[in-house]
Amino acid sequence: MVGRARLVENGVLMSETTGQDRVLWLSTVGFTLMFAVWLMFGILGKPIQEEFGLTEVQLSWIVAAAALNGSLWRLPTGMITDRIGGRKVMTFLLAATAVPAYLVSRADSYAMLVVLAFFVGFGGNSFSAGIAWNSAWQPRERQGFALGLFGAGNVGASVTKFIGPPLIAGTAGATYFGFVDGGWRLVPVVYAVLLLVMAALVWFGTPEQDRAPGTGQPLRQQVRPLRSMRVWRFSLYYVAVFGAYVALAAWLPTYYMDNFDVSLQSAALLTATYIFPASLLRPFGGHLSDRFGARRVIYWTFGAMLVVTGILMMPNGHIVISHPDGTQSEHLAYSIGVVPFAVLVFLLGCAMGVGKAAVFKHIPEYFPDNVGAVGGLVGMLGGLGGFFLPPLFAYTKAWSGFPSSTFFVLFVLTLVCAVWMHWTVVRMLHAESPELAGRLENPSDDRRPAPGLAPAPTA
Repeated sequence: MVGRARLVENGVLMSETTGQDRVLWLSTVGFTLMFAVWLMFGILGKPIQEEFGLTEVQLSWIVAAAALNGSLWRLPTGMITDRIGGRKVMTFLLAATAVPAYLVSRADSYAMLVVLAFFVGFGGNSFSAGIAWNSAWQPRERQGFALGLFGAGNVGASVTKFIGPPLIAGTAGATYFGFVDGGWRLVPVVYAVLLLVMAALVWFGTPEQDRAPGTGQPLRQQVRPLRSMRVWRFSLYYVAVFGAYVALAAWLPTYYMDNFDVSLQSAALLTATYIFPASLLRPFGGHLSDRFGARRVIYWTFGAMLVVTGILMMPNGHIVISHPDGTQSEHLAYSIGVVPFAVLVFLLGCAMGVGKAAVFKHIPEYFPDNVGAVGGLVGMLGGLGGFFLPPLFAYTKAWSGFPSSTFFVLFVLTLVCAVWMHWTVVRMLHAESPELAGRLENPSDDRRPAPGLAPAPTA
């Protein structure tokens, strides 16, 4: 009681800052862990495929099942967080995900793996809880950076890439405590234990008096913003920068092994060079959005993604010309090695990392009282992209015969997003004032005078 009184006596601002920091850091660590569990099949997939004799399409459905359940509940998760606070929701998600994570280690059939992968994906919904929770605690001028820092928990996708291969190789054939098998089956057991530990840290380490801005708010009022076309447009953007990120993070290890003949450990490390910038640049993307405007940053993101995926979608090969005399000649031979491929994928990750923060910067600006519902829907539809894309990658490869068709899918998706956004911006600017058609941000949000002009006199 004395400590609490002294804290309040020293000033409310100090107390709020302490709570903000605890919520931000513990939610970020918890989200990082759950993201690692959610995408662990990206590394476990290859040994699982070998043990159970699965095809590439069958393996893609294990990855897709986890992505599906990690997206389905994002809308209700965000809304519930607004109503009861993120402390309860994050603790529940951590503890609940630990159960199927452990049971993955006991799977003995393909069907069981698909079902358990689906339930493991439940942890992916923690994103909506964390976004709504941090939005309730962070001041508006810090939201871009704070939400970007929390979203950097996407780097959890690389955790399994680092610990998985050596853990699998070093414990294969061993048994621990009489019932825990080594090899790939040990990884989900380790994660189950860490999830329970993290649940306790979140519950006891964050403020007991939580913030829930949606308490008492009618359900109809919470879902009203979802009728806005703007919300659905943001959702499509998020499919391109987040859904595609989730899909590639799980897909790239197998892509590297099949197309560049590298080991599982090398494939994991190469994939990490994509995951790290796609995750760790998210706070920087939030900072850029705070400074230059989210829409401008999304333009940069889509432009970079179109250039990179346009190069990566080109198949290895050459053009064969048949001449009238019956001879043939080869022209424009093209192939890409593992190093330039990895560099391009790294740049793609950079663009996605910045773009993810820019998309979510829009939400508390346009919908400050409905971050949970809107963020939940955007996150849900973005995550569903991670469900649809892996099977789409597999089927387009089977149809075309080109592994690079993976990036053709991403090129088309990004192009649709860029065209829709630009069409919307042009319509908005012409509607408000035709002479402002060169502006990217909404003119009504910024009435500053143009450079070199004196501000208008005030009465």
